[in-house]
Amino acid sequence: MSSEIDEKTERLVRVCFSEGLAGVLINSQPNFAWMTAGGRNGVDSSRENGVATLLVRRDGKRFVLANRIEMARIMTEEVDGLNYEPLEFGWEEEKQNPAIIAKLARSLTTEAMPLGCDLPLSDAAVVDAAIARERYQLTASEIVRFKALGQDAGGAIGTLARSLWPGLTERDVARRTNEALGAIGADAVVTLVAADERIQRFRHPVPKDVEWKKVLMIVACARRQGLIASLTRIMCAGAVPDELGRRTRAAAQVNAMLFNTTKPGVNGRELYEVAANGYRAEGFSGEEKLHHQGGAAGYRTRDWVAHPTCADEVQKNQAFAWNPSITGTKVEETMVAFEDHIEVITTTPGWPSIQIEAEGNTYLLPDVLAL
Repeated sequence: MSSEIDEKTERLVRVCFSEGLAGVLINSQPNFAWMTAGGRNGVDSSRENGVATLLVRRDGKRFVLANRIEMARIMTEEVDGLNYEPLEFGWEEEKQNPAIIAKLARSLTTEAMPLGCDLPLSDAAVVDAAIARERYQLTASEIVRFKALGQDAGGAIGTLARSLWPGLTERDVARRTNEALGAIGADAVVTLVAADERIQRFRHPVPKDVEWKKVLMIVACARRQGLIASLTRIMCAGAVPDELGRRTRAAAQVNAMLFNTTKPGVNGRELYEVAANGYRAEGFSGEEKLHHQGGAAGYRTRDWVAHPTCADEVQKNQAFAWNPSITGTKVEETMVAFEDHIEVITTTPGWPSIQIEAEGNTYLLPDVLAL
């Protein structure tokens, strides 16, 4: 783990030199998790800010700045053994002077240069985009953790789906989904559930007190050690209607085309065009305008989303979650793009699949499960 943190420190030192900074402050919960190999500085989930701030100095030295309420836990449970030096201050000081973190960070630097930060902080320069670019490429140990999360999440949702029955409300299903993910040590950062006609009407169906009768869709984004795996599963009480099957196969075709094109150097605009062309070829022209297709993933559900002018490029060892949808259905999996192939990490054992061939590659995408 220390080698992973050292590698990430080198990346932030590059940001310091490229942006002309004395150091970089990390406070957002996703970035804190990244720079601590899964540590948490979050207490209040309604905020992006965390309760502890990391400083990576231009010379590579690492610090933790936190008030005395938080420091003992942060040092003991979140950064133990990672060579972060603590700098503690009173919580009263922080309330009286919101600029205290930036002031203390400057006391740790000697260069007459500004500080950078990932979230607005006093007069430090916000360089979150530069930090994010350094975060995209997963390290070897992150890939191991991510694959384990994807496997566990895919299995948990599959087991959950087979335990459900018509008559449950969307809220019932959402609660059970969150519990299933909690049982694997993951937080559900997004839980969407749609029963029957709500799948047709809404792309982001927040669970309601609606009873499931025939078709049910579960969308889950599971976070563990900061990494987030996203997947969608659709099930049907009894035989799958022909039209639902047809639309799901078409969405799977679009997903396979996106998988096949997600290669280092390809940009988001090109990926968006692949999706748009795929819908057109499948007889569902314009569906790409009704919902985004997904994009880069990792420590956020989506770091960037493919769109008509997106210039972000796929990196080697970067995660992606594609979610092509056609009115009434959706296909979503999380994958990692390696240099010469991709690997889907959220597969569900025993789930019915749709086999798609694309330029000599075979992809298996989730079909609708008949219960």
